[in-house]
Amino acid sequence: MKEHYCLQAALVCLGVLCHSQALTTERRGHLRPSFHGHHEKGKEGQVLQRSKRGWVWNQFFVIEEYTGPDPVLVGRLHSDIDSGDGNIKYILSGEGAGTIFVIDDKSGNIHATKTLDREERAQYTLMAQAVDRDTNRPLEPPSEFIVKVQDINDNPPEFLHETYHANVPERSNVGTSVIQVTASDADDPTYGNSAKLVYSILEGQPYFSVEAQTGIIRTALPNMDREAKEEYHVVIQAKDMGGHMGGLSGTTKVTITLTDVNDNPPKFPQSVYQMSVSEAAVPGEEVGRVKAKDPDIGENGLVTYNIVDGDGMDLFEITTDYETQEGVVKLKKPVDFETKRAYSLKVEAANVHIDPKFISNGPFKDTVTVKIAVEDADEPPMFLAPSYIHEVQENAAAGTVVGRVHAKDPDAANSPIRYSIDRHTDLDRFFTINPEDGFIKTTKPLDREETAWLNISVFAAEIHNRHQEAKVPVAIRVLDVNDNAPKFAAPYEGFICESDQTKPLSNQPIVTISADDKDDTANGPRFIFSLPPEIIHNPNFTVRDNRDNTAGVYARRGGFSRQKQDLYLLPIVISDGGIPPMSSTNTLTIKVCGCDVHGALLSCNAEAYILNAGLSTGALIAILACIVILLVIVVLFVTLRRQKKEPLIVFEEEDVRENIITYDDEGGGEEDTEAFDIATLQNPDGINGFIPRKDIKPEYQYMPRPGLRPAPNSVDVDDFINTRIQEADNDPTAPPYDSIQIYGYEGRGSVAGSLSSLESATTDSDLDYDYLQNWGPRFKKLADLYGSKDTFDDDS
Repeated sequence: MKEHYCLQAALVCLGVLCHSQALTTERRGHLRPSFHGHHEKGKEGQVLQRSKRGWVWNQFFVIEEYTGPDPVLVGRLHSDIDSGDGNIKYILSGEGAGTIFVIDDKSGNIHATKTLDREERAQYTLMAQAVDRDTNRPLEPPSEFIVKVQDINDNPPEFLHETYHANVPERSNVGTSVIQVTASDADDPTYGNSAKLVYSILEGQPYFSVEAQTGIIRTALPNMDREAKEEYHVVIQAKDMGGHMGGLSGTTKVTITLTDVNDNPPKFPQSVYQMSVSEAAVPGEEVGRVKAKDPDIGENGLVTYNIVDGDGMDLFEITTDYETQEGVVKLKKPVDFETKRAYSLKVEAANVHIDPKFISNGPFKDTVTVKIAVEDADEPPMFLAPSYIHEVQENAAAGTVVGRVHAKDPDAANSPIRYSIDRHTDLDRFFTINPEDGFIKTTKPLDREETAWLNISVFAAEIHNRHQEAKVPVAIRVLDVNDNAPKFAAPYEGFICESDQTKPLSNQPIVTISADDKDDTANGPRFIFSLPPEIIHNPNFTVRDNRDNTAGVYARRGGFSRQKQDLYLLPIVISDGGIPPMSSTNTLTIKVCGCDVHGALLSCNAEAYILNAGLSTGALIAILACIVILLVIVVLFVTLRRQKKEPLIVFEEEDVRENIITYDDEGGGEEDTEAFDIATLQNPDGINGFIPRKDIKPEYQYMPRPGLRPAPNSVDVDDFINTRIQEADNDPTAPPYDSIQIYGYEGRGSVAGSLSSLESATTDSDLDYDYLQNWGPRFKKLADLYGSKDTFDDDS
């Protein structure tokens, strides 16, 4: 530190000497003689008068940061008219005059009274003037001069940032630019070397270097590997004075990170992977995982897996888990321990993205062998067919064999199998199965017309492990047997017009009939229609088979009359085409009806024929309509009579109420048979409407007085009842609380007494209660109460 101060003082002294010498030289160069008594001759002997030069001044210099004990002499102002007798006074004005710079008004010497900093202000502009000391008359015109602050190296270099962060790809060539750092120096770059900076590296060799003039950091070693070291810390120094001794310096830290490139291929850590899978595994189940290590990161470390060879390529597959970068081996098809017990796969791992710059480092892939062992599992039995279809004839006797199902144990143990029927599929228990051989039999006759197909499920389970079972669907078709005779397809009914014997017969059938058979088509149509043998020569009707499963019924004669017979029942035999054929006899109803001249049907009722011919159908309808209207009028009249009401009582002053006895009120005695204003029976408080009951529940609990309770052994019924009445009257907590109850109003001045029955206990009773003595101990108390009075009377 002392050496620094000594060096600074020496520099200040050197600067003062230099400026003094410069001032002397400049003064000599600018010094001009005064006009007072000075003349020069021209080239031709002429006397030339020079222009007056009143001031002698220069551009002055002062060194910054001077810290000496005395003010620094900046310079001296002098006028050529100053004879040194003290009559001239020098005046200084301008920037810093009087505060920073002061002048001796006699000698013109200028001193700096404060330490100056060039970085704050590099120069000051001042104005000097010489005046007469006594009169203050200007002797010279004002003259402007500049005081420059001369720089010294008092500011160290400073970097723009305290720390820098930069990235550079790994494996970069030597001299690859990483980042440029820049420092600045507040000293004067135009004077000396105070602001001339030189950059150097303090930490970070031998990996990086820095250009001395520009501050550009470059790589210094080839093939730097991120996987070996990813981050470097570099310290850069900037030194002024051109880097020479005595210069000031500043430093900054640079963190350099190597970015990844795909310079490493994936590599399996082992050559063989051992895995196993159960033969009970289902497709899609995970078998195991493999992983190839790639030290690269990001997309450079992405790996994809594929099966490239092996005898299990059809049974296994591999997918890539991009989160863990693992290859997941999965089962694609079921495996069978009894068929093959081991498989081998060749799995390849390869990079997804390859950098062409490093293709020579390849190949960027690796292979590994995966051996998969198949484990034996206790498998359920397997049916020889995925489903079974059997047939059985309907109406077959119970115990008829329908068919057989067969299953076996696929395991090497070949365990015995037991069969059973899923009763949820055979709720009616039509079938049974032999548990040992799988033969299915019927338990009851079947009806195809009810159910043509029956679907059941059969279980096959191992005897030694009932949990291992298989299930197979069995469809049983019920074969048709001709067990249903054909019948009319609909309830047919024929009509024939009554006619004369002379009218020709019509070729149109009375009715066309068809049949229906519940049996299958093989045992149903074709249908044969005929008359029974006993009436095959029926004189009235005949049946003609149309040979298309229909038949027509025709009339053999004319002249049908309703008076003779209005209804005919014709039996018809229908046979089917089954083996053996089935037949049934069906009855066809044929009515004889009245028709018009065109053959249109009018009426089939026999009663209509008996009526008077002069009374037409329209007249009958009119008579019935009149009867209905009269009945409606009578009903309406009766209904109106029932709905008619008595007029309400009108309370008028002129209304007389004599001989009116009202039994639902307690009016004023004999006043009931005399004229009176009925308004007196109305409650004056409720004339305007009904007054509802208002209960006000008390807020406190009533405690009965102990003195009012009778003795337990008291037999005085009067005292007992009076006590209870008094307690009820004085108990505010018992309903109806404070209630307004309107039972009617007795009118003002009524002499009617109370209707209460509470005092009935005081009246004599003619009843005999001796029978209570015979009712047992439960009624002893009641017998004592009512029998005690009689005993008392007898004793008196």
